[in-house]
Amino acid sequence: MKKTIVISPDDLVAVALVSLKKGEEFEGVMLSEDIEKGHKFALRDIKKGEQIIKYGEVIGKATSDIKAGEHIHSHNMSTNLSGALEYSYNKAEIKDLGVHKSRKVNVYKRKSGEVGIRNELWIIPTVGCVNSQAKLIASEFLKKHSALEGVDGVFAYTHPYGCSQIGEDHNRTRMILQRMVKHPNCGGVLVLGLGCENNRMDVFKETLGDYDKDRTRFLVAQEVEDETEEGLKLLEELYNNAKNDKRTEEDISCLKIGLKCGGSDGLSGITANPLVGRLSDYMAAIGGTTVLTEVPEMFGAEQLLMDRAKDEETFNKIVKLVNGFKEYYQKHDQPVYENPSPGNKAGGITTLEDKSLGCTQKSGSGEVCDVLFDGDALSAHGLNLLNGPGNDMVAVTNLASAGCHMVLFTTGRGTPFGGFVPTIKISTNSDLAKRKSNWIDFDAGGIAMGESFEDKLDQLIELIADTANGKQTVNERYNSRDIAIFKTGVTL
Repeated sequence: MKKTIVISPDDLVAVALVSLKKGEEFEGVMLSEDIEKGHKFALRDIKKGEQIIKYGEVIGKATSDIKAGEHIHSHNMSTNLSGALEYSYNKAEIKDLGVHKSRKVNVYKRKSGEVGIRNELWIIPTVGCVNSQAKLIASEFLKKHSALEGVDGVFAYTHPYGCSQIGEDHNRTRMILQRMVKHPNCGGVLVLGLGCENNRMDVFKETLGDYDKDRTRFLVAQEVEDETEEGLKLLEELYNNAKNDKRTEEDISCLKIGLKCGGSDGLSGITANPLVGRLSDYMAAIGGTTVLTEVPEMFGAEQLLMDRAKDEETFNKIVKLVNGFKEYYQKHDQPVYENPSPGNKAGGITTLEDKSLGCTQKSGSGEVCDVLFDGDALSAHGLNLLNGPGNDMVAVTNLASAGCHMVLFTTGRGTPFGGFVPTIKISTNSDLAKRKSNWIDFDAGGIAMGESFEDKLDQLIELIADTANGKQTVNERYNSRDIAIFKTGVTL
């Protein structure tokens, strides 16, 4: 069984695929201490100040002399990153993504021309003050309809915002909720307001744009005597419209797939993330769409993405994306490179460069076709970048709001979280998949033990097709469905 890996021939470190013992010899060096799974050890003596290479790229510098076989982590290594950087466009040669066999999926064709992979009824509060009423309407409806016909579920998506917000925060809250209203996974939606909030229902409707009036209802609680009774009547109308929807066959290229990682470990950039990168390349090759976000987790690897921009205009958008997030940190007097998290470090990730070079493996090797900021609509096939933070709940909400039908979420530490679209959890290691089967949908850990990427990619595509066809993800089965809206400003 393979116990260590050197990712690139230029690397100065090897990564432990299993926990290793002091005194054992691996990659031609004797270990001078125990090395935990996912952690790094030196392949040769490294001088203080010398650059440390992993993935064939610099991930930081040595802060002390390091002997061959020693553990390399926060105690003897630090980031090189500091302050803003200048970038230049050096277009990389993009390898041919090849010819791939496509697949068929059965989806719901919406009046807008979009397709959905679920036919759910949603209740969306315009303001947090009516969260409890939204949940009550959903639960009362399900008491009446214990066996739903033709509908995949009834869900209330609560949040704390919609009032006492101004400027960007107010606009972003309204935009996210409006995009949920028009999401094709939703067969019918009840928008529930209070009546005195900043996020006024009349303005919400006026700025909503084109929407399916047969599938959308609006209710202001202060304007009716019993909002639960009135809500149930409106939800019944939506149910009667949605329950007759039927799936039709389409090519799998119709799917829009979000890419996210959370609770990463030292195997993330070796197993699950490069597997998802191959999936992204597959989707690009057949005319499908993938979306990568988590801008702070591009820091240290951003130039690699910039060099893959399809043209100089797209390159400039990536520069704006990256520098805009750095300016956001600086505006709040926070360190730009305060990452990775304690869990990441416990799993073997040392610096932000280490984390970012592993994180961006999810992007594959294809061109970056477009970059999306707040308010931009997802339109380009291939790989897109989306503005947003690394926070799991916010990032998945952003991906789904941009139009993604599902999200592939890689994790080495594990999380039960799911968004308002199916969230496929992919473990970086098999131990996690076995231990937390109530969290994990797909085990990529076998790659570290010698399973081929090609076999695993076929299995992952099959799971994606099954999910599009209606198979529930673990987060759906356990009803782990949440939204979180990014907030940057003041609260009144």
